[in-house]
Amino acid sequence: MRLGGKTAIVTGASRGLGKAMAIELAGAGASVAVAARTTEPGESRLPGTIHETVREIERRGGKAMAVRCDITKEPDIVHLIDQVNSAYGPVDILINNAGISTFESFTEIPIKKWDLLMQVNLRGTFLCAKAVLPQMTQRKKGNLINLSSVLAKTIKYNIAYGVTKAAIERFTLGLAEEMKVYNIAVNALCPDFTVTEAVKIFRPDADTSGWQLPEMWGRYAVLVAAQEASTLTGRILDEPTLREIFGAV
Repeated sequence: MRLGGKTAIVTGASRGLGKAMAIELAGAGASVAVAARTTEPGESRLPGTIHETVREIERRGGKAMAVRCDITKEPDIVHLIDQVNSAYGPVDILINNAGISTFESFTEIPIKKWDLLMQVNLRGTFLCAKAVLPQMTQRKKGNLINLSSVLAKTIKYNIAYGVTKAAIERFTLGLAEEMKVYNIAVNALCPDFTVTEAVKIFRPDADTSGWQLPEMWGRYAVLVAAQEASTLTGRILDEPTLREIFGAV
């Protein structure tokens, strides 16, 4: 069990990449906190809830707990950390996956929606990292994984989402440097276009042949989460880079 005895939090884990990562981490032996806003079917336009993810993990023999968390709200994050510490102990792994997107062009996007993307994707990542790092620095170990995207560099579709992901990459590189002295690994996974529930519902006409699958990113998340800062930190990890380091999964 590669992650046996480890405690992990995965945000945005009710569906998509987050759900796949939570399932794979639990399968590798970690006790996983499944964190997201959706607790009941129908609360979101997208399928999936935190409880459904937990049930799937438990069906496979893994250990998980569901915690409702809006990562834009600091009290929610404090509550999440408290719940995890009480149930599983100190956090060893944080995967900052939660995020939102939009399809408006820059000239069409309302200021309110621009601010929301910045708040969820960027500020939420900052708040979650800020919350877990004190216990990681105290213990001088930990692994923090942020989610970037090919759209951090590929100029395609909406600007706002790409801006948040480019900022997350810069945040990852800077934080990795600061955390080296504490033996805390900080990396970013950088998926290309991936088949998720959001794509199926909001872009049903999209040709997804050749797109990546969440399960692949779940397996790579396990491999990255198992690394220490001495072996892997401060990297923006797309599929070719991951294949070079770990091989195909």
